[in-house]
Amino acid sequence: MRVLVVYESLYGNTRIVANCVAEGLREHHEVEVVPVSGAGADLVDDSDVLVVGGPTQFHGLSSDWSRGIGAEAAGNPRGGVEIEPGAVGVGLREWLFNVNPGGERQAAAFDTRFEGLTLLTGRASSGIAHRLGKRGYHLITGPASFLVDRRNALLPGEAARARVWGATLARALEPVSPSAWSARSSGRKAW
Repeated sequence: MRVLVVYESLYGNTRIVANCVAEGLREHHEVEVVPVSGAGADLVDDSDVLVVGGPTQFHGLSSDWSRGIGAEAAGNPRGGVEIEPGAVGVGLREWLFNVNPGGERQAAAFDTRFEGLTLLTGRASSGIAHRLGKRGYHLITGPASFLVDRRNALLPGEAARARVWGATLARALEPVSPSAWSARSSGRKAW
């Protein structure tokens, strides 16, 4: 199966998690990892499975406003964080409103967030999963969160946990039916 992992990352943590999830998925599937700015309709349409992740900002998905605040924080010499190249462009919130319909293709959602009770930290993966479902994607598992500390660094063991989550996803994916493969090779969409 072709799996597309799409991520938004402000300080690099979600990019790291996306790549670790992809490592786990690669045990059984062909995987491409792209930032949201590079996730065009053609890549989405050519995938069998969509895995989407982003940072939790102000209890949910990022916005232009929250990415601007994050960029300002990175510009503060005492902040101790650097912003990812291209992080202030299109975010997942906007992308998810425009992503091509899933037609019941399989999907999964993850986020990075501060350690703590979800009630206090929020969880972007819930919003991602909700939007994917509204666009016609079939979620194969509940949303996952990977934790960062107050200095915006992944907690120890989270990268390894992301690889395990990816491997678990790889085993949970349903095979694509032969009719979908033959429709794909003839240029028609079976979904």
